[in-house]
Amino acid sequence: MTNAVRLAGIFACGASALALTACGAPRDDDAVVLHRGNLAEPLSLDPHRANGVWENNIIGDMFIGLFTEAADGETVPGMAESWETSEDGLTWTFTLREAYWSDGEPVTAHDFEFAFRRIMNPETLAQYASVLYPIRNAIEVNRGEMEPEELGVRAEDDRTLVVELAHPAPFLPTLFAHYTSFPVPRHVVEVYGDAWIQPGNMVTNGAYTLVQWRTNNFVHVERNERFWDNANVCVDEVFYYPTVDANAAERRVRNGELHLNPEFNGQNLDFLRREVPDYVQVGPYLGLTYYPLNTTQPPFDDVRVRQALGMALNREFITSQILRAGEEPAFTFVPPGVTDYPGTARLEWADESIETRRERARELLEEAGYGPSNPLRIDYVHRATAEHPRVAPVIQQDWQEIAPWVQVSVSQRDTQIHYDNLRAGDFTAADGGWIADYNDAYNFLFLGETQSIPMNYARWSNEEFDRLVAEANLEADAGERGRLLSEAEQLLLDEMPYIPGYYLVNRSLVNPNVTGWEHNQLKINRTRYLCLADVERPAPEDGGTADAPEPEDA
Repeated sequence: MTNAVRLAGIFACGASALALTACGAPRDDDAVVLHRGNLAEPLSLDPHRANGVWENNIIGDMFIGLFTEAADGETVPGMAESWETSEDGLTWTFTLREAYWSDGEPVTAHDFEFAFRRIMNPETLAQYASVLYPIRNAIEVNRGEMEPEELGVRAEDDRTLVVELAHPAPFLPTLFAHYTSFPVPRHVVEVYGDAWIQPGNMVTNGAYTLVQWRTNNFVHVERNERFWDNANVCVDEVFYYPTVDANAAERRVRNGELHLNPEFNGQNLDFLRREVPDYVQVGPYLGLTYYPLNTTQPPFDDVRVRQALGMALNREFITSQILRAGEEPAFTFVPPGVTDYPGTARLEWADESIETRRERARELLEEAGYGPSNPLRIDYVHRATAEHPRVAPVIQQDWQEIAPWVQVSVSQRDTQIHYDNLRAGDFTAADGGWIADYNDAYNFLFLGETQSIPMNYARWSNEEFDRLVAEANLEADAGERGRLLSEAEQLLLDEMPYIPGYYLVNRSLVNPNVTGWEHNQLKINRTRYLCLADVERPAPEDGGTADAPEPEDA
């Protein structure tokens, strides 16, 4: 390799403070270095404490679970070499591939057993633990009603892991590609405790390992030479930057300071297609923006108020005039494109004009007791990133146009703080986004289950909804399961604890010199599949077992 790997002058030190920081980091002159924009500053790189896509982008480069994602986002085997499923679908037995942590210790089934028990242990305070509730006894363990050792996960030997489920879960492979199911190195966590994720302590089983983390500046990782598929990895080092300002990130990509950024301002789409057409990536995205309403507090403990605000939201204007990047108005909670799902649930007034909907909204609020002598006051808080500050004034106006006595105040929060407040129930009305962790309707509808609080931000509780979802999860027939979940979704829409806003679009800016980037509806693009056009990529090898390589200075 030669210095051409750096994109011919793109990353010259002095181009910006950002580039200066990266260029100042020590590395081999011939290293293939990738600079990735990454939306926000991670709160944690612990798979059991993470909860954002910007954290997943880093953690998924460093760790691999039983399954993982291919370059196109499809689920493929990861640490699982093979597996068997019992006839009733409740017991999965995995045989692990031979692999090593970055410090040379073997990755074993005991690491997985330790990891599953750790994330479900209430003392871990894992906010995303409810994703794993399909595992037997997971709910009881997570609530402190059972000991972690009673969780339905056990290591039979170093390479055999048995997972027992509370109900059949045909989506289990895609769930077990999610970072909540990643192994963690027991031998390190037990020594360092919460400090195990610090540079110098952390060891990983994926393609990269942590070198440096400068808060609100960058996270720096480098190739893990002991990764079982290292022979097929091209990029040697990665820098991830918290690109909160989408417009600034666009300029950095166009100026060559970043190779890519997983977002851009939708209003700039036409301009970008003229100026840098080869950089623009736009396609379907399995997710939506929605608006949780805290049903435990007035005025949103009244379903009529929730329904009124849902009706009055002018989704068509937001998507066509504000976002302008292909987003579609959402009149369902489960977005299109979900596997084995009929998608029959829908807001019953979806086809009415916005004027008719606003009139109905005013009638509902009056019926609920609001009017000139009792104005409706709403505090709406939104994320400070991407398009959300531009959408917020439109939402404010939409709701205030219901009647002169509807008053809406608007404020914004940093993304991490915003989601912390949602999980804590410290809000009345807010915005939020949900991107599929796995391609199944339950991954959206579990947000309405009582047992999913605090991920159920609205703190909505409905016995009939819970019953329908539980019955669906016990149903082996895919068609009947989809029908039950659709019935549950319709109830969620009618009760409106969450107002559907718009279906998301996967939009990114990617320098055309980056190869291996494949658009997919989960928006997962692992660095291990990427390279640069002017670099000779390693010839593909079959992934398999190998002796743990010795450190270079051994």
